[in-house]
Amino acid sequence: MIELDFALRRDEFSLQIALQSQARALALFGPSGCGKTSTLHAIAGLLKPGRGRIALDGRVLFDSRSGENVPAARRRLGVVFQEARLFPHLSVRDNLRFGMPRNSSPRHFDAAVQLLGLGALLQRKPGRLSGGQARRVAIGRALLCEPLALLLDEPLSNLHREARAEVLQHLRGLKRELAMTTLLVSHQADEVLALADAVAQLEDGRLRDVLPVAQFGMRDAETRAAPESR
Repeated sequence: MIELDFALRRDEFSLQIALQSQARALALFGPSGCGKTSTLHAIAGLLKPGRGRIALDGRVLFDSRSGENVPAARRRLGVVFQEARLFPHLSVRDNLRFGMPRNSSPRHFDAAVQLLGLGALLQRKPGRLSGGQARRVAIGRALLCEPLALLLDEPLSNLHREARAEVLQHLRGLKRELAMTTLLVSHQADEVLALADAVAQLEDGRLRDVLPVAQFGMRDAETRAAPESR
């Protein structure tokens, strides 16, 4: 369960969002500047709303009435940003291990490496990775911190077609294999259709609609077909 009911302001931009969703994989969808990333950052604890409440699977992360505001480092969320943000001086292996709990099982590491196809890259430094490889390492690092939920901010942005297809394939595999709450930020309908169970559509800092992914797909297909019928 994702519960959001908050408002925040950044310079001239105002964001107000209220939704409840039981979808295991929820997408925040809309054009650039509509408030998707700000919503994700508020959930992650990187932005503090002016008022409201944020809860994830029954765990309150922010509540302005009670004064609750769990620090970002203690929210146990795996965040993947639009840039990979890997440590350039560390190998892929050490980047993946960064933030892992000390008592984490080696099998957990091995499973993530296999799931994301990183076995041949473990000794490389980030400077020797392609964009798609770096993004997969960033996803693996987020998973290996053993989060309660995974937050993906435009995980396929700025990748060429082949790398985008590669990362999308691995994200589909994660969705099949992991029973983890996931929040996806995207402005690409094909990403949403492949990775989400439900879609929250944002526009100008407001929630326009929340749809099951199948209904979103039908609406998107109708929108694409409309210009051709004129």
